[in-house]
Amino acid sequence: WWRWTGSTGMNKAHEYRDRASLDRALAEHIAGLLREDIVLRGAASLAVSGGSTPRGMFACLAVQPLPWDHVHITLVDERWVETDSPDSNEKLVRETLLQGAAATAHFTGMKSAHATADTGLPEISARLANVPLPFTCVVLGMGNDGHTASWFPRAANLQQLLDMNSDQLLGTCDPVTAPHQRMTLTLPAVLNAREIILHITGDEKRAVLARAADENFPVAAITEQHVNPVSIWWAP
Repeated sequence: WWRWTGSTGMNKAHEYRDRASLDRALAEHIAGLLREDIVLRGAASLAVSGGSTPRGMFACLAVQPLPWDHVHITLVDERWVETDSPDSNEKLVRETLLQGAAATAHFTGMKSAHATADTGLPEISARLANVPLPFTCVVLGMGNDGHTASWFPRAANLQQLLDMNSDQLLGTCDPVTAPHQRMTLTLPAVLNAREIILHITGDEKRAVLARAADENFPVAAITEQHVNPVSIWWAP
């Protein structure tokens, strides 16, 4: 059902019988990547997504034995809401991943006090200058509309966010089809990562991904590219 796997020859799918098994395996895999980068360059960096899908995986990752004070964590994207809002990805990460020993990781949020994401862009860009790049790992999710990161199908600046020739790490997005302005990594920032992971669950999202290329969903910018292989992690 990973229709595009044969066409690119690069992407690899990992299927698990249930979400708990997926969460444990993916957390162990990410921890391994972080350990390797700490050995190689003295630090590791991880960009994560929000939503309900990664919650269990974050809890599993938080208890992995790592020198967490050498790990930098930031977000793939963020809604332009206060960090104590239920819609805040930062709130999710702080409550589920930055716990116990993992609380010593260096976290960089994507929300400032500016009124809009556009006016906050310079400050957030400056913050991310402190994160070791390229990312060790970027963990993406996907919506039922085929968006990933905050690359939404009807966003006016979608092509700008997906411009492979852009030198911008960050962009902003007005999703049109979803609430809240967003701050988001650009496609080049994601593609530069050591490993790109797409973490999805459920038959509906599997079906969306299977037709992503044919329907030109934004997630196809990840699954159809030839720059950096993507690993897809899925459970029912």
